[in-house]
Amino acid sequence: MVKMKNWLQTHLPTRRRLIQVYAALLYNANLKGYLSGQIYTGDSKALCVPGLNCYSCPGAVGACPLGALQNALASTGNRAPYYVLGILMLFGLILGRTICGYLCPMGLIQELLHKLPTPKVKKNRVTRVLSYLKYIILAVFVVAIPLWYALQKFPVPAFCKYICPAGTFEGAIGLLANPANEAAFSMLNILFTRKFIIMVLIFGASVFIFRAFCRFLCPLGAIYGLFSKINLVGVKVEESKCTHCGLCTGHCKMDIRHVGDHECIHCGGCIDACPTGAITFQAGKIVLRRREKEEAPQKKTLTRYRTIAGAVALAVLVGALWYYNVPEAQASPPPTETTAQTAPPTETAGPTQTTSAPTAPPETLPTGSEVGMLAPDFTASLYGGGEFTLSRDGLGKVTVLNFWATWCTPCVAELPHFDELARAYGDQIQVLAIHSELITDDVDAYLAGFDYIIPFAQDPGGIITSFGGSTMLPQTVVLDENGVIVYNQVGSVTYEVLESLVAPLLND
Repeated sequence: MVKMKNWLQTHLPTRRRLIQVYAALLYNANLKGYLSGQIYTGDSKALCVPGLNCYSCPGAVGACPLGALQNALASTGNRAPYYVLGILMLFGLILGRTICGYLCPMGLIQELLHKLPTPKVKKNRVTRVLSYLKYIILAVFVVAIPLWYALQKFPVPAFCKYICPAGTFEGAIGLLANPANEAAFSMLNILFTRKFIIMVLIFGASVFIFRAFCRFLCPLGAIYGLFSKINLVGVKVEESKCTHCGLCTGHCKMDIRHVGDHECIHCGGCIDACPTGAITFQAGKIVLRRREKEEAPQKKTLTRYRTIAGAVALAVLVGALWYYNVPEAQASPPPTETTAQTAPPTETAGPTQTTSAPTAPPETLPTGSEVGMLAPDFTASLYGGGEFTLSRDGLGKVTVLNFWATWCTPCVAELPHFDELARAYGDQIQVLAIHSELITDDVDAYLAGFDYIIPFAQDPGGIITSFGGSTMLPQTVVLDENGVIVYNQVGSVTYEVLESLVAPLLND
């Protein structure tokens, strides 16, 4: 019996581990997204979660604060990033890097990898110096590069695009693992390969180095570290009891110089290591955890706090799982596409070869999104005023539809090709660019900086879905003069590809 009790004490998950698992599940409560291979695009996706969790993860029900920050900086010509900066400050003031220790799925993944039985690299002067690298990454990849390209009207969320392992693991691999997204493999190129290698290296390093990504590379942790002296919730030191013995910093696996500094993730591991009981975990003045030997006098109070918090947390999780996974529990939001963190948004290659349309008259064809089907009719409001109706404005002409967004780098890069096509063929064809409404950018202000002749339309949520889209951008659809789909692919296109699709239809 004693052996069983000892085994349970050493193998049961700690409270912190349970909170980490809880946070990861709550962030990704849209479990049905893993089955459908679709990204959740409801109202909660406009809200940021505290930890690093990819927007494009099939289960994600909120936005990543780091991705949202880059997107906001890339749009600074159109709007000030008040919301993102405000929410980061709120998270930082209340929790700081406590988020890293308790509420970040990437932290959980690294800690589980570190449990693999291998030789471990202990912290030293080199790791302490490397811990400042994340501040350089924050300045360059999260702030400088997005701002630089924003001045050129070209969105580049550099950290998400070039480095982020959460985007690769949760977003790209999470979507590509589903057979429903098989067509997305045609979008992969060297950029995705590089990011995949970076992810493997980071996860591999985490096996030998405790939280390698958090310590050396994570710019979100760097941001929260700026609030280390003022965050409300976390470990606190009672100076009158502290003997400065150094056992706390020696016990800690992070590169801290003292408890609660910018490298501390407030995991609480130092609490029981302190021989004088000087360290506690507090929320303001409320003590949530003391050294195990000193908890007895406050055990009833602590138990009451923990019971109430646990009951509320469990109710929230059950409610979230019900809301996001039971169809009757929610009014289905209009499915649209992903943000700049799509999986992967910039790792595109050329589209696949066109399939010829059938020669049967349109009235005998089924309506749908597949090549050879009659395109579903739609009406869309145009930016600048007016409407576009496919059956009215597209019938009798070759029609090219481009689904795009201001925050989608490959979308913005290929817009000139569609405009050039419209200029080259004039009234012989109809080109329409349909913008995602998932994020409410000021599209009119964005387009004011260009001289495009093609009309731009809004997608309130149903158009891209009717053409088989909803998860990845850009997407191009080509219809013949009868409205039959002859081409429908996700991925970037060039002018030469567009011309090779349109010219044969006009000659026929």
